Amino acid sequence: MAVTENLKDERTSNQGPPRRSGDNRETVGYTFCDGCNQMPFCGIKFYRRGNVVTRLESWPGYPASPLCSKGYATLQRLYNPNRLKYPMKRTNPKGSFDPGFVRISWDEAYDVIVAHLNRIREQYGPHYVFFYGGDPKELRAAVQRMLVSYGSVQWGCESSTGCRRAAQLAELLTYGFSTMGNLPTGKTRTMLIWGTNPAYAGQPFMCHRHLLDARDRGVKFIVADPRRTPTASLADIHLQLRPASTAALAAGLMHVIFKEGLENKEFCENWIHGIKELREYVKGFDPERVEKLTWVPARKILDAARLYATNGPSGFMTSAQGTTHTQNAVNDHRCILMLPAVCGYIDIPGGLAQPANPLISPWSDGPPEFCLREKLISMREHRLDIGDFPVWAEKHFEVETNYLPEYVAAGKIKAFIGFGLNIMIWPQTHLYQKAIASLEFSMAVDNFYRPQTHPYVDIVLPAAMNFERLAPFCVIDRTVYGRSNLVEPPGECKEDWQIALEIGTRLGHGDTCFNGDVEAACNDILKTWGISYDDLRRNQESGVTIPAVRPEMYEKYKTGDVRRDKKPGFNTPSGKIEAVSLTLKKHGYPALPEYKEPVPTSDEYPLLMLSGCRVPFITHSKWREDAPWLLELQPGPALTINPGDAARRGLEEGSEAIVKSRYGQIRVKVIPSIIVPPGVVSMMHGWDRANVNELIPRSFDPISGFPPYKDAVCEVVRADDINERA
Repeated sequence: MAVTENLKDERTSNQGPPRRSGDNRETVGYTFCDGCNQMPFCGIKFYRRGNVVTRLESWPGYPASPLCSKGYATLQRLYNPNRLKYPMKRTNPKGSFDPGFVRISWDEAYDVIVAHLNRIREQYGPHYVFFYGGDPKELRAAVQRMLVSYGSVQWGCESSTGCRRAAQLAELLTYGFSTMGNLPTGKTRTMLIWGTNPAYAGQPFMCHRHLLDARDRGVKFIVADPRRTPTASLADIHLQLRPASTAALAAGLMHVIFKEGLENKEFCENWIHGIKELREYVKGFDPERVEKLTWVPARKILDAARLYATNGPSGFMTSAQGTTHTQNAVNDHRCILMLPAVCGYIDIPGGLAQPANPLISPWSDGPPEFCLREKLISMREHRLDIGDFPVWAEKHFEVETNYLPEYVAAGKIKAFIGFGLNIMIWPQTHLYQKAIASLEFSMAVDNFYRPQTHPYVDIVLPAAMNFERLAPFCVIDRTVYGRSNLVEPPGECKEDWQIALEIGTRLGHGDTCFNGDVEAACNDILKTWGISYDDLRRNQESGVTIPAVRPEMYEKYKTGDVRRDKKPGFNTPSGKIEAVSLTLKKHGYPALPEYKEPVPTSDEYPLLMLSGCRVPFITHSKWREDAPWLLELQPGPALTINPGDAARRGLEEGSEAIVKSRYGQIRVKVIPSIIVPPGVVSMMHGWDRANVNELIPRSFDPISGFPPYKDAVCEVVRADDINERA
């Protein structure tokens, strides 16, 4: 899609950093990197002269550090001349090659937005407007407060599209609390890491170095991952499983544990609901059968099960989404979660601990009181997804977004309000583009013009960046950190919180939305802990630590310190960890964490596709073309393929190839590498010129609605072969 020349002039005016003011003294400021789309972020200490950030470094003493390439690239991104600087509205009809965007004032933009929202509320009702929060996550709290004030229940985000929420749903159904596991402690003797590569993914707090330290202390590592990642290089046992065979491998490990009597019998009998059914189910997953299902040698399955169960206490870490991008997402993840449970490693030192004193968890969702969560949940009956994904709707306050085209086609959505929206997040992206383009009104807030998203909306608003915005502050454990000495944004950019609160104010909810005052909104949260933003400024580098109300404890399920009713047990219907989920059973789903065969390969499509695998210098697709330093590291879309598979197709390093599935095809360069096993290819997502999500089917997990980004098949051929046949 083209953009009008007039708009290009607006976007590229004032090339390079702004000119420095007459005051040439260097002063210090503090902010957070949002290069990874998780909160809390790593800390940045920056230096400025006038209104120009001149250099930056890691925040001294800050727990999330040091900065990586993404953190340093924030400076280049800040002064990218292609930043959006002014509100824009389209002048040509949707579907036009050129949207005809022209600059408008903020008053005009707000008038248009508010007029449409008021009209739709009066004509259809507030629940016909869908509000969406993409990247970064830090905008979520303010947008939620704005949409609930408006009266809509339709709130979705990238987590409820394809990231954390399916795994979290499995955790809530199984444990009654959410967890991605813990870093190893001094008491941990074995670590099981499943489907995540902290060396690249980085959470929590660039933790790979902690794993290396644990290895040096003698901790044993079991890593389950289809790829030979840097994390897998730590492994004493690498379980290199077939993609989407997670539940089979986990069941196979439990088969060995139960058969050899290695489980924690007391914990199993007293604290696991459905343990007898689970024992019986995994009898069918002997190591020899599991080897055929998963590609993992039977000997490794035996060794891993014995090591994990006998060399305890054993820790556990898993992915936000790596195990749930399949057509069996929730039950795949539930099966993994039963491993620490049957061994009794729940809430013990060195095992899978549940913090006794979280200040707020997770911070990325925003504080429930500030977000008006209770009111949002009270409108649950109006949710779009309640009939399609009832278990999800019962456990999560965000709407599952993957049926968006169907909801639009049925007339259930009339407007879409997107902050940090990237339509390429969805499989079969073109269907979502068409759906959003067909709405009566849509808008987006972003830092740059996105050709895969913005041609399909009516209004685009320019957002401030991390050196320019006050909100939100950061919470790590029980310490709160703020920002200071920020620079003024270029043009007329505003921070996301300000935009959301000002829209809410213009809709008539000034008291609720603090009349657009961002610091007042932050102080409304901070007063809960008896502090203000001024306190954060006075304690800039060290932050403000909020004292714990009780000492750290373990085995809290025995004392009534886990359940809301203060009875012993877990926050599940049975009061126990649920191998048989009563919630799933109530809604007619398989109650055990059953294995489901992944999509089979064929002669036409013989390769398994792993899309969305991380690289160390970029998170998802963000900033790839906003910070050219990062683009230099990988200048174009690339497919990783096993050297044997590449040779059989006549492909070498840098060869042009076509990746095709029954849903479409894309052009890439290939990287032969043993990081993927034979029969598997992997590719980073988010390239607008080679959108791998167009190859992914809309075949969703029936419980969570998650797409099968790692449960798809494809073929790779030389581009020359396609050209010659053409």
